[in-house]
Amino acid sequence: MLLGMSENLLITADWVLPVSSAALRDGAVEVRDGRIHSVGPAAELLGESEAERRIDLGAAALLPGLVNTHAHLELTALRGFLEEPDFFGWIRRLTETKYETLDEEDLLCSARLGVLEAVRAGVTTIGDIADAGASLSALSEGGLRAVLYQEVFGPDPAQAEESLLGLLDKLESHQAAAAERVTIGISPHAPYTVSGRLFKLLAELALKEGYPVSVHAAESAAEGEFVRMAQGPFADYLRSRDIVVEPLGVSTITYFDELGLLATAPLLAHCIDCNADDLRRIAASGSSIAHCPKSNAKLAHGVAPLGAMLEAGVRVGLGSDGVVCNNTCDLLEEARFAALLQRAGRESVCGEAGDFLRLMTLGGAEALGLADSIGSLDAGKLADLCAVDLAAPHFQPVIDVEAAVLYSASARDIVLTVVEGEVLYDGKAMARMDPDGLKEPLAAIRDKLNPVG
Repeated sequence: MLLGMSENLLITADWVLPVSSAALRDGAVEVRDGRIHSVGPAAELLGESEAERRIDLGAAALLPGLVNTHAHLELTALRGFLEEPDFFGWIRRLTETKYETLDEEDLLCSARLGVLEAVRAGVTTIGDIADAGASLSALSEGGLRAVLYQEVFGPDPAQAEESLLGLLDKLESHQAAAAERVTIGISPHAPYTVSGRLFKLLAELALKEGYPVSVHAAESAAEGEFVRMAQGPFADYLRSRDIVVEPLGVSTITYFDELGLLATAPLLAHCIDCNADDLRRIAASGSSIAHCPKSNAKLAHGVAPLGAMLEAGVRVGLGSDGVVCNNTCDLLEEARFAALLQRAGRESVCGEAGDFLRLMTLGGAEALGLADSIGSLDAGKLADLCAVDLAAPHFQPVIDVEAAVLYSASARDIVLTVVEGEVLYDGKAMARMDPDGLKEPLAAIRDKLNPVG
């Protein structure tokens, strides 16, 4: 199979799952000029197709490319490094490692590893939170679609303008270097690392310039303690730096609403600590949520109210979060985990397999503001596709194809990843990236992180 160029294709498979409509047996998708030209029965499209090449997947399910709404590609090489359960200690050690142990080349290598893993997992679009900005190069090299949110920090209100100027310099650099498939946004990190003054300045910037916004929100009990009562480890740490912290007496979401941040319709990552009023505010503002169930569980934060989010009319997509707190970038596994958590909690909303397939495709596209272009297999949309091999014993017999994909598939079953008509992965080879080229730099990073191991 030819790799690395956009082609006019006819892709056939035993099953086509458009997401926006019912599953199609013995279906096909025709791709012309990087867009989906038609979707329908293979027998019909074969007779009408003008495609230069046919890809016959056989016993497979062809579906929209997976959309990972929340990731930290620059931290991929920290997989397995931070396993302690205390969140404040985890954050502090992560910060120290990022700035004191890893250099710019390490972060680029880490981001490349994250992009490579995503491509092989059928992920075609990523909402990436970038600090150093190394992931911009990695995303461009790998050919993925992305919204890259440049992270910004500044808990001291006296330094808000300085933090804003630093952000503007990074945004200017990113805009000059951004690839066609990458949109640049901004990400004020969290309530305990960004002052109210800086949040207001960033909201004004986003509204004026049209930057998409993402922010960690209502993620942990420690955050809630900080926002509501100005207590806990985050408050103690800021006071140790002579930064004044005052109790706000409200939830994180109410705080963001009162600051004007919700007016930017941000993508809110996590939203575990949310009540009905919080969800009403999120829905009314047009904000969306990146639901990261595995990360939430691994960091011992709890279970986000997914059913209540959807019932409130909030746009929700799935996110892996950083591999540093998940260990894999596997949206299929993320969707299965989300479904099982909800069933374990006996929530009734969003209970069918197809609903969870939607979360990791069209739901994610909606959350990132890209649903007009991607997220479903509809004529006119960009040809971002992936395919799951259904031939293996762990799928047999395929009685309900959507349930088979949700409950039996993982990233290891992906056999095709296409972005805008370009085959990035054919189940065997990568079009743009060389996995072997990362072995040596990753070994060097491992030795930095674990010098005596």
